[in-house]
Amino acid sequence: MSSTENPPASVPLGDLTAAHASVTLLERLADKLGGRASVTAVYGEPITRDGITVIPVARVGFGFGGGAGREIGTTKTGEGGGGGGGAEARPLGFIEIKDGTAVYKPIRDPLTDVVLPPMVLLAGVVGSKSVRTLIRIKNRRSL
Repeated sequence: MSSTENPPASVPLGDLTAAHASVTLLERLADKLGGRASVTAVYGEPITRDGITVIPVARVGFGFGGGAGREIGTTKTGEGGGGGGGAEARPLGFIEIKDGTAVYKPIRDPLTDVVLPPMVLLAGVVGSKSVRTLIRIKNRRSL
């Protein structure tokens, strides 16, 4: 909502329909979460010490969802509602500024650096042996 638009009028909670309550909840969630997902959340405050400036870098995301309800039939009444949201921030690395030069330094995941290379190597060995075995079997059948 832009600053030139008027905010929605307050509705007493007892007068809210399920659909209107869901929309109101979603608007509130969007306002709260949207205000926190900003450049300052991605690039933290710079820290300077001994001539080196470090700027933390993170991946920030947010999402939200909601629901609604309705009245069903002439004898049945129904209500509904729902909503939820969340935000996540993960550190990715930092920018180091020293002597007028900026360098991005990623924060590496030890699991990726230690476990992934042997797994890829193992998959390559097993895959190549499997292909060779299948070729031998096919060649024997064609004789």
